[in-house]
Amino acid sequence: MSAPRVEEVPRAPAGDGGPGEPGLSVEGLEVTYAGVAGGSVALSGVGLRAAPGRITAVVGESGSGKSTLAHAVIGLLPGSGRITAGGVRLGGTELTGLDRRGWRRVRGARIGLVPQDPGVALDPLTPVGRQVADVLRIHERTGRREARDRAVEALAGVGLPDPAVRARQYPHELSGGMRQRVLIAIATVARPELVVADEPTSALDVTVARRILDLLRAVADAGTAVLLVTHDLGVVADRADDVVVLAGGRAVESGPAPTVLTAGSAPATRRLLTAAPALRPPERRDPAGDGGAPDTPGPIVRVRDLRVSFPDRGGGRTGTRRTAVDGVSFTVARGRTLGLVGESGSGKTTIARTLLGLQAPDSGSLDVDGHDPAGPDRAGLRRLHRRVQLVAQNPYSAMHPGFTVAEIVGEPLRNAGVRDRRERAETVASLLDGVALPAGTAARRASELSGGQRQRVAIARALAVGPDLLVCDEPVSALDVGVQAQILDLLVDLQRERGLSYLFITHDLGVVRHVSDDVAVLRGGRIVESGPTTRVLTDPRTPYTRELLDAVPGLRRLTPPLEEDHPWTSV
Repeated sequence: MSAPRVEEVPRAPAGDGGPGEPGLSVEGLEVTYAGVAGGSVALSGVGLRAAPGRITAVVGESGSGKSTLAHAVIGLLPGSGRITAGGVRLGGTELTGLDRRGWRRVRGARIGLVPQDPGVALDPLTPVGRQVADVLRIHERTGRREARDRAVEALAGVGLPDPAVRARQYPHELSGGMRQRVLIAIATVARPELVVADEPTSALDVTVARRILDLLRAVADAGTAVLLVTHDLGVVADRADDVVVLAGGRAVESGPAPTVLTAGSAPATRRLLTAAPALRPPERRDPAGDGGAPDTPGPIVRVRDLRVSFPDRGGGRTGTRRTAVDGVSFTVARGRTLGLVGESGSGKTTIARTLLGLQAPDSGSLDVDGHDPAGPDRAGLRRLHRRVQLVAQNPYSAMHPGFTVAEIVGEPLRNAGVRDRRERAETVASLLDGVALPAGTAARRASELSGGQRQRVAIARALAVGPDLLVCDEPVSALDVGVQAQILDLLVDLQRERGLSYLFITHDLGVVRHVSDDVAVLRGGRIVESGPTTRVLTDPRTPYTRELLDAVPGLRRLTPPLEEDHPWTSV
């Protein structure tokens, strides 16, 4: 086994965090949330240093205390949260104990925040340029015209095209990546000493996420301290200078990022390294075949020259249509996984909806296990849905909030004609056991479960009618990296046990690398490259595939611990 290799990127050395030294210093921080049983300790004895010119990453699994730490640093703990010990210092200023007026002088001026969800953080009724300018008018008493001009400069500085035009637009008129750039402009326009970035890329496509991380790197290189909160050690390997690993509210490991990633010994660090799709060894699979094992029929899915369009509602002439899928052809072999990869708007989900009979194509042929999803026979469509099922990105929105898990998983059985309650209950119990959920889960509601548990319920429901094909539409993109690994491993195990075929839709080549036998890369509604996963990811033939690969956090600086002769050691 070869040790992971990390490319060291020289940066300014971190200071020792003395009282008057610039940057952020956290010492012995304890945060408690009040409760009926006397409260719970969310952070205990946490210390870290975020120096100017460096990116300090705080990483950990869900519940480790990452967000609590970020909220404590910027004075935005929930009403029941209290700092009960330790301190937070920015330069020569002790932040612990600041009153509301004191925090108003600090936030925006000395500390900038880049939150996770720009759709919530931006005012939908105010042009984005005015939202940037408001920071200057509030904290620097800048005049209206000067603030407007500096806001446009800030939007240009974060790479927005036509910044003067964008400044007049509202958030809903911008893409997710553009909105995140606006948040970075808001966070940095007043030249703060510290920028706190709380999971700033988790909701973005991989190439957009890379550009946002590049911007944060530029912010640090300009002399600002950046505190980056993330669950993904791939991001840490790619961008961070220093790292603090949290587990159970404690800092269990810290140091320069290359040292922690290659020689980290804490169990929490090893779990995160093992879980990151881009850093873990890919599944060992047989060489790609031409449609399954020798004793099985041909592909379970055949798509030929598929074309799908929608009415153009973007201001074009009446009756014009926008092409979403343009001449796509592919097959899914029985018992194997085809990864369908592309950025937002590439046509991935439209293809999935067409295969499920939820979207009519303009032209082309589709065959799913002998059924035509576009056919007019509704009875045939019901038979199709016995053979193919969907695992969606957000399981919570796809589940009835008033149903128990037993009712959610049992509903497809009832629709399929299983009327006996005892038989349904036994089948539900078997399905929940098959996705590693305890029997008591059946009596609970989806709102009582974690994101990973809800996705397991969604998989159990999809398996209820015994399908041969699962269409997995971004099934792990909304999950923390540790939970991602569990769901991916579960899907691989279920495929081996049941002989399932998967169409696995994602924007993340790190995920595809772990689960897919074959991959097709989509761009602008067309397949630009396809083939066995190992070949496509180790020897990409098109610039776009190489761009997607280069954007996967971690692949460029850290090589996973694989055997020396494994093809991935060359990536």
